[in-house]
Amino acid sequence: MKSAAAIEFEKPATLRERVEDFLRDAIMQGHVAGGDRLRENELCLKLAVSRSTLREALRTLEAERLITIEPHRGPSVARVTEKDARELYAVRALLEGLAAHAFARLASPGQIAQLREQVRQLDALRASVDRAQLLDAKRRFYDVLLSGAGNDLVREMLLGMHSRINLLRATSFTRSERLVESLREIDEICRAIEARDARGAQRAAERHVRRAERAALAVLQAAEARRDQKNKPPTRR
Repeated sequence: MKSAAAIEFEKPATLRERVEDFLRDAIMQGHVAGGDRLRENELCLKLAVSRSTLREALRTLEAERLITIEPHRGPSVARVTEKDARELYAVRALLEGLAAHAFARLASPGQIAQLREQVRQLDALRASVDRAQLLDAKRRFYDVLLSGAGNDLVREMLLGMHSRINLLRATSFTRSERLVESLREIDEICRAIEARDARGAQRAAERHVRRAERAALAVLQAAEARRDQKNKPPTRR
């Protein structure tokens, strides 16, 4: 019989956390687009929750910069601009490059094996169309990478940007060819780490982020062009 200390305790998610997860997933999956309003009355009825519970969840998503809450207008999904994306990717490239460099130098053989296993699991999802599943698999890859890098500040900064990074990942994955490219780039990072090539791992990580940036910007620019066309006043004849 297990001792009391050996028994795993799994804390149940609160109702607020479940509401946060539902809304976060809806944004990540593209069910609601940037600029769309989130009507509190409709959401309370749909989710069968109180207005206070919903507002607590909305405040969390606002802190993650996934939504904005404006006076007299209420909450709406944040619209990621090209400027936002460029700034986020610039910081992400630096931090992930540092993490890959440190991991290649400091990680144990067991941690490197864990990283390779996460790459295998990602590759197994090559044909998947489930963005949530893909994002979760990529999160596990970065969990191993950041744990083995041993830099708490880099980990803290990247985790603070986690939701916005995932939102842009989901955006870039709407290009069908991007997933295949991304898997190849992640394998390059892992191979450099396995060779204990710290500088090569850093360059591969930075290159991966720059290519993800190009894919996401292409999607954002196309979406902006569609909005401009939609809002263009009809031509008078």
